[in-house]
Amino acid sequence: MRGHSSAGAIDARILDQAAEWLVRLHDGNASEADRRDCRIWQNASPEHARAWARAEALMNKLGTLPPELAMPVLQRPTAPARRAALAKLAGLIAAVPAAWLGWRTLQDSGLTADHRTATGQRRDIRLADGTRVMLNSGSAIDVRFDGQRRLLRLRSGEIMVTTAPDTAASPRPFYVETAEGMLQALGTRFSVRQDDGRSRLAVFEHAVRIEPRRLPASAWLTVPAGSKAAFSADAIDALQPAGAADDAWTQGMLLADNMRLADFTAELARHRPGLLRCEPDVAELRVSGTFPLDQPDQILSMLVSTYPVQAMRRFGGYWVTLSARS
Repeated sequence: MRGHSSAGAIDARILDQAAEWLVRLHDGNASEADRRDCRIWQNASPEHARAWARAEALMNKLGTLPPELAMPVLQRPTAPARRAALAKLAGLIAAVPAAWLGWRTLQDSGLTADHRTATGQRRDIRLADGTRVMLNSGSAIDVRFDGQRRLLRLRSGEIMVTTAPDTAASPRPFYVETAEGMLQALGTRFSVRQDDGRSRLAVFEHAVRIEPRRLPASAWLTVPAGSKAAFSADAIDALQPAGAADDAWTQGMLLADNMRLADFTAELARHRPGLLRCEPDVAELRVSGTFPLDQPDQILSMLVSTYPVQAMRRFGGYWVTLSARS
């Protein structure tokens, strides 16, 4: 019988309830009352809390409810298919943390990050607490939620985070960890980018506190909405205004306003497989416009037709160099 197969197993009825709550909070119509009721249910017993911790871990690993389970639950509220889908979901919850590996092995191809994107790919996921995370091209994150905090580890690339109220019985702070330090969200929408030796934060709603690894708490900085800052492990740069260019990638666009061609090329290279560089003789050319990130070769054609540059292609277009037009 499900729920009684091993020591420490959770009662099947509680697993079913956890599955119901998981679907209810992620069907797109969850209200604050729903979240409150879920917290009340979690707090009703230690077993409820343990079942929800497993449900949360499963949701964080999958990024979204598997459609083959979610669709019968959401579309057929009284059908046998719904009961069967809920039973499967409860079974996955029961087997956390091991069973999700079998579910995702083929999709993840053995890669170790919880969630990642390939070059040129963007991905939007929803975590167990309702937080939305969009991964930019070539990005990777780990999700580490426990009883004390909600944590994302940004391994590489860039993410946009839209936090949600915590669904745990005791609300936990939300952090993003980079190689240079910690960022604590203060109820907000913000982006974080991991560069070589530096982290970059842009805040679009509310505020985020920067906590570099080697700075004392007295030197930490709270960045308000409409501002951005870069930081290393032992220093925080001066605040700068955050603008439309900082989150244009979430709409699939690259926005340039009098940008150096060298900087533009480096940004475009993050979204295009292969090698892309520009020669020093054109590095200071200024580029302006809005460009579609899903069509990098079209962007190169636009540059060649608009600016005095040429694109020299090698190895079947894998290696592209921008240089002065001869």
